[in-house]
Amino acid sequence: CSFQFWSAYVPCGAAQLNAVQLSLEQIDVIRRLAEMNAQHLTLVTSVKGLIEAHREGKIASLIGVEGGHSLGNSLGVLRTFYGLGARYLTLTHACDTSWAVCSVGETNNTQDSTPGLSEFGKAVVRELNRLGMLVDLSHVSTRTMRAALQTTRAPVIFSHSAARALCNSTRNVPDDVLRNLAKNGGVAMVPFYTYFITCNSTATIKDVIAHINHIRKVAGIDHVGIGAGFDGINFTPTGLEDVSRYPQLLATLLEDPTWTEEDIKKLAGLNLLRVFAKVEQVRDEWHRAAVLPVEKISPPDNSACVYGAS
Repeated sequence: CSFQFWSAYVPCGAAQLNAVQLSLEQIDVIRRLAEMNAQHLTLVTSVKGLIEAHREGKIASLIGVEGGHSLGNSLGVLRTFYGLGARYLTLTHACDTSWAVCSVGETNNTQDSTPGLSEFGKAVVRELNRLGMLVDLSHVSTRTMRAALQTTRAPVIFSHSAARALCNSTRNVPDDVLRNLAKNGGVAMVPFYTYFITCNSTATIKDVIAHINHIRKVAGIDHVGIGAGFDGINFTPTGLEDVSRYPQLLATLLEDPTWTEEDIKKLAGLNLLRVFAKVEQVRDEWHRAAVLPVEKISPPDNSACVYGAS
């Protein structure tokens, strides 16, 4: 199944300033890209759309909003992003929000006393569940990973995070979280950024496979995927320089007798498809139960930039 997420990402420097507007512009660009390249790409917002695009031989394009600072502390903005086609939210990027701690913040001393998610942060996760939008835990601190896994009622994803046991970066997932991810039903998608694979500027295809195999061993074959992240990285592993190398990755895995064709299909897309389907199922169940939109509001971080705030 050929599909990819386009990341509607805005830099942390825009937090509390024009992050919402910039995020809307990013979503607009993604939508226009798909329209301009309609012979190859098709914008999809559902599992049904993914499967139809695959049948038509198109690359299914999904939108993800990468960083909770894009919400401007507003669940109304989150709902609007969903309405425009966004189907995942990364709870933080490389900056803390007032409601979630990022992986960079993990090394700060404040981490010990700060909860991974505030009450508003938990409301964001519940609203993502209600909307049928994927909760993405790449970039968040370990404490936030654990808080989100306790709060969510749907499977989560790590859109581009490797195994911390093999590269001790705060951007990677510890084994205890991988085990909880398996219970949650989610998926960890291995990135190709060398600094998350070997913790330095060089890596090979075999190093990436080591992370895939580690996550498979700890969480299970149903909970590992590929999250290359090509557009956001300046170092790639030897043998995985661009998307044309995917067949080589899968062929190398198939040389290992412990990998079956069915396993490869799961890694290449079926796992994410299953997670997305479950997220839609939770949405539908909540809709039937008449669960209302969350009205919780979080005070603005910078009241000088806000109308009506005293």
